Amino acid sequence: MSIKLDEKDQAILQLIQENSKLTANQIAKKVNAPITTVFAKIKRMEELGIIKQYRAIVSPEKLEMGTAAFILAAVSYTTTKPDGSLISQRDVAEEIARFPQVQEVHIITGDWDLLVKLRAENVDAVGKFVVDNLRLIRGLEKTLTCMVFETVKETTSLPLMLRRNEKKALKT
Repeated sequence: MSIKLDEKDQAILQLIQENSKLTANQIAKKVNAPITTVFAKIKRMEELGIIKQYRAIVSPEKLEMGTAAFILAAVSYTTTKPDGSLISQRDVAEEIARFPQVQEVHIITGDWDLLVKLRAENVDAVGKFVVDNLRLIRGLEKTLTCMVFETVKETTSLPLMLRRNEKKALKT
């Protein structure tokens, strides 16, 4: 289900994505709207689930978690659970997601079944996690670990303010 956002909604959402600590008054001034309108629009977007959460984005390097890795994982489709049913991609993904150092788990298509984003203090910690934790998960067949040398872009923001001619270009 697609939810329509007007230009003010998009402007407000863009500002919140950039800095969720902005007050409604600060946002109202930036989008040239009454504070009551801003409050109502934010509340509506929260209720519709457009705004899911507010959170801090922390520096992994400052917290000694500066090493990132992406891990491709393959699921064995012949492994059974204790009840006799087959283990699925989702079962393995949910098990992997329980580890605190795992930031993302995606069920994907192609030669691999899962894509995992991991943060750790160093390469040795990534290796230890893969060998001592990940590879022991029931139903996991094999993994391929890709170490990140440098991150050029990493964001949680979605592009909202598309100009009309950009929208037309996307449709063609």
